[in-house]
Amino acid sequence: MDLNQLQDKFIHDLFVSEGLGAVIDEAEYGYAKCSMVIEPRHCNALGIPMGGTIFTLADFAFAVASNQNGRDVVTQASQITFLKSAKGKHLTAVARQIKDGKRVCFYEVVVSDELGTEVAFVTINGYVVRDQGEG
Repeated sequence: MDLNQLQDKFIHDLFVSEGLGAVIDEAEYGYAKCSMVIEPRHCNALGIPMGGTIFTLADFAFAVASNQNGRDVVTQASQITFLKSAKGKHLTAVARQIKDGKRVCFYEVVVSDELGTEVAFVTINGYVVRDQGEG
């Protein structure tokens, strides 16, 4: 899938596209870079992005990276470690495939702000629910 096809596919993920405002910046099979502008609705009482906001962006980047080449993949298990509070106004999640298997894949995702602050590190085990082998 090219970038436009991926954007068309994932625009239907309304929780992310409308709720979070996340966009796909770059993608190829096994890799994705997604981003969002931090708005007050994404922040907790301390004025920093909620953990759920950060995790959702990371999970979205994983979904974009893994749901290509005729594969339908869902999150089987994940682990997030929050490293620092975001200092900037924009978050980016970069997902990279570490292992690709017939039924299970493994990714790591780094979430950072535009100032270079690494905000979170996420590992995700994905489960392949369907593989049409288009790639």
